[in-house]
Parts: sequence; C-alpha cells; structure tokens
Amino acid sequence: MAQAKIQAKLNDVSSGKFNRTMSMADRAGQLLANLDQLEIRVEALRETASAMEQERECILEMIQSLQNSQEMHNISAGEKEELTLTADQLLGRTLSVEINVGTIRNSQQEESLLKATSIIDEIVKKLLVDMADSRQRLLALHSACVTDAPVPIDQKFQAIVISCALEDQKKIKRRLEMLLKNVGNAEKNIKIMDHQKLEEPKTNGTQ
Repeated sequence: MAQAKIQAKLNDVSSGKFNRTMSMADRAGQLLANLDQLEIRVEALRETASAMEQERECILEMIQSLQNSQEMHNISAGEKEELTLTADQLLGRTLSVEINVGTIRNSQQEESLLKATSIIDEIVKKLLVDMADSRQRLLALHSACVTDAPVPIDQKFQAIVISCALEDQKKIKRRLEMLLKNVGNAEKNIKIMDHQKLEEPKTNGTQ
C-alpha cells in the first residue's frame, strides 16, 4: 500500500501536476540557507588555515632564532653539533608542512601587492650593508600599516598598502613585524659578541 502511494506521487510529478508540499520560493530559500551555512564553514576553514600558516611562520622564526642565538656559540662543539642536528630536523619537518590560503585579487590589488613586495625586498637586500638605516626604513613602512604610529610613516607605501586586498595588508604587516624582530635580534647578538670581544683582554689578564 505504501509503495503504491509513493508511486502515485511520482506519477503526479512526472505528469506535471503542481506539488503543494514545497513551492519554488521555499526550495530557493532552503538552498540559499544551505549556501549561507556553507559560507560560514568556508570562512572558518580559511581562518583556521591562516592561523596554521602564521603558526608555521612563528615556529620557523623560533627555530632560526635559536640557531643564530648567542647561546649556541657558548656551548661545547659536541653539544652544538647535536643541537644543530635537532634544530635542522625540526626545520625540515616544519618546512614539509605546506599551507596555502589563496587571495582573490583584482588587477589593481595585484599590482599594489607587487609594488609593496618590491619595496620591502629592496630594503632586505640592503640590510647587511646598512642595518641601522634599513631598520629605520622598515619602521617607517610598518608604521604605514598601523594606526597611531609613534614614528613617521612612509605615506607613499601607505597608499600602496591601502590599495592591496585586506588579507594581503595583514600579510605585509606580519612580514614587516617579523623582519623588525629579526633585525632587533641580530643587533642584540652583535652587541653581545662585540662586548665579549672587548672584555676578552681583561679576562686573560692582558692590557
């Protein structure tokens, strides 16, 4: 009996009779609701992937900072070799994790991103030549990415960054923050090494 009723409904639909259980508007509304739910999940997925991407960058930075730290120069050769090997293994495992959150850009945003990246790359190339000047320029660029900056901003760079996609603006800011942190660590290590060099004659009892 139940099977016969189901078959009868199917026959009604196939013959073109109007199905009163759900109108076309209701179906469209249901589909739209499903898409809205999927949009929420897609955004959550992108946010999770972005967070993982930032965590990967943070771990890489910490490993490289440890490898270049002054503490690594103050231990025995055997201990340094073992720690270096472990750090290299962790670095390799971290690099094996590939996370790529694509950003949808229009042509203007694409061009602005290329300009911003080029400006930062040029400063990075000059870091070893003049670290102090490069640091000041990085500070000016970073100030262009934040509100109420305590130092003068690079207004030209700010205009370029504003023209970038929102996700790219965040990535540019993070890159500048990482570069400034690395420069700060490098300057600190240089000062420590230079201080130790100056203190060596006194330690050895020589003038």
